[in-house]
Order: sequence, then structure tokens, then C-alpha cells
Amino acid sequence: MRIAVTGATGWIGRVVVEAAVADGHDVVAMDLVASPEPEPAVLAVDTTDYPALRRAADGCDVLVHLAAISGPGRHADHVVHNNNVVSSYNALRAAAEVGIPRVCLASSINAVGGRFSRWPRYDYFPLDERHPTYAEDPYSLSKWICEQQADAIARRYEGMSIASLRLHGVVEQRAETAGWLDIPGRVVQKQLWGYTERKAAARAFLQAATAVFEGHEVFYVVAPDTMVDSPSLDLAAEHYPHVPVRGDLSGTRGFFDCRKAAEVLGWSHDDG
Repeated sequence: MRIAVTGATGWIGRVVVEAAVADGHDVVAMDLVASPEPEPAVLAVDTTDYPALRRAADGCDVLVHLAAISGPGRHADHVVHNNNVVSSYNALRAAAEVGIPRVCLASSINAVGGRFSRWPRYDYFPLDERHPTYAEDPYSLSKWICEQQADAIARRYEGMSIASLRLHGVVEQRAETAGWLDIPGRVVQKQLWGYTERKAAARAFLQAATAVFEGHEVFYVVAPDTMVDSPSLDLAAEHYPHVPVRGDLSGTRGFFDCRKAAEVLGWSHDDG
């Protein structure tokens, strides 16, 4: 397949590109700054520039959209929100216009509210894709809107299949999450002690590129365990005593239900 990847030199993009090339795919890599090395060469494409993105994606079979501002705080709120929302719409609309049938979007567990909320609201544990959103910050809101854009594009262009992958605190290995425990502001509690390893995230995008489904589907792509050794039921009871537990939180099982990704994409965090 010929796979277009935006944000190709980013933390996740680099691994997606490497994995796609290793699997024998032809990759059209894009980022804000061009780079001739390493292969494949990276095209300079600003995803907020619709004509440029459309030209670069034309002729591809799949578009993996990773380009985004990855959180609030480093840019003004309106810049975070508007960059992400415009970029995702451009990616979806360009794919529809040039006839790319499959789009894989980098969403976030924060699409329902979480780390960047004053205090997140959770209706039940573990979270699944049916959980409503209570997003309040510009980044989380932008990710929720990206998913709504995907719904709209899938309704209008019935031949397209779009996967929104809700990633969580992507790290190289679980051991790296130890430093998060020292971040002030109850960050770890807000984001439910979760994480995703980088290679597992990259695999999810490639599996989403070929999985059999129609329309737009959202998937949690998160490690099956938490980053801490405390029993998950104890964490829930201590920090979220009023949130009902509707699924399995035994041992150190994670607070995100990834069964849909397993069933539809064939994805498992610990494979490979």
C-alpha cells in the first residue's frame, strides 16, 4: 500500500513510518520541515494548508494523520484548538476528495476529558468508547471535535472507513512512566494511571489501516495495566469513590477497556 503519514518526524510518527517501511509499504512522509534523510524523504507540508496537504496525499491508499499540537500550555489556547481542528478536517476532507478510502487519526483518551481538566468526570470504570465527553480544555476539546469531524465525513462519504485511535501518554517503555508520579497537580490520578508504549501505538495504526470495518470507529489504544503497583480497585476506591466499577479492575488492570481494538483491529498492546 501507499501510506501517507502526517507528523512523520514526531514521537509516534517516526515509529509508524519505520514500521510501515519494514512491512513493505510505500510511505509518503510529511511534516512541517522537509528532510532528505533518512529514507523515506520527508515532504514539507503544513496540514493547515489544505491545497498542499491534498497534493501530497493524492495517489495514496491510506492516510495516517498524526500531526497536531500534543497538549495545552505551550501555545495559546486558541492556537492549540484551531491548529488541531483545522488540521484534522483538512486531512479527512483531502482524503475524501482524492479518493483515499481509509484514514487513521491520532485521537486521545483526553477526548472525554482527563489530564487537562480541572478535575475529570468519569461515569464508570473501566472506560469504553461509549463514555460521554466532559472535555473542557482546548486540547481535549480539539480531539473530541476531530472525532465528530470523522463521523460527519463518514456519513457524507459512505465508502470511507476512519479509525480514531485514543492513545495515552505514549512512552518508549512502561518504566519511563515512573517520573510521572512526581508531577504535581494530581496528574496521574486525573489520567487514570495509564500509558501506551510507542511501538504498540504504531502497530495499532498499521492494523487500523487494513482492518475490516465501515464508517467511523473509535478505539482505545492503551496498555492493559496501570503504571503503578497498587491494586486498581484500591485506586478507584481512594480517588474516585463515587464512580461505579462495571468491569474487571482486578490486580493492576488498566482503567481503559481496549476490547474493541482487540476485536476489530486485532490489536494487543503486548504483541510483538
